[in-house]
Amino acid sequence: MMGWDEPLAVALALAYVVFAIKEKRIAWVLAAASAALYLRIFFMVGLFMEASLQLFYILMAVFGWIAWGRDRSTAQLPIQRWPARRHILLLVVVLIFGTVMGLLMSQFTRASLPIPDSITTLAALLTTWMVTQKILENWLWWIGIDLVSIVLFLNRGLDLTALLFAGYVVLAIAGWLSWRQQYQDQIQC
Repeated sequence: MMGWDEPLAVALALAYVVFAIKEKRIAWVLAAASAALYLRIFFMVGLFMEASLQLFYILMAVFGWIAWGRDRSTAQLPIQRWPARRHILLLVVVLIFGTVMGLLMSQFTRASLPIPDSITTLAALLTTWMVTQKILENWLWWIGIDLVSIVLFLNRGLDLTALLFAGYVVLAIAGWLSWRQQYQDQIQC
């Protein structure tokens, strides 16, 4: 549907996730570049919450760059876990506020699919924060977000982006397995 911008945004986004799995700081530069392109793309197809999410991603890319260390090492920020109770509470909050935001968007804008757009956006805000803090369970959140997003993007004719998010599901599984092993290694030390 798009010209050159969607394929480039997809390539940068994939590179971001691969480098995030490897805990490489350059991931945040790639994230910012991809988000800048997606800001334009999502605005053009009426996914206003997704577009606004890209501004947050750019800010979080700066924060992630800082949080993951001043040098090429990320050793100063270990992988952490949150208790299941916190995740359940946050999921309930995201679903409630996302639904309310979606209903408001449907009343006051011409947004496409405002409820799932709002829910995935709020969940992605939270999950991006988790990545900057190296919360292990972020990968599980991304799996859920990515699965819903695939349907959202297919509905808006963003087939390449939907394919990207299918790839994200696979990468999120790989990220979960990699970070979980590293977490186990660090708690045994």
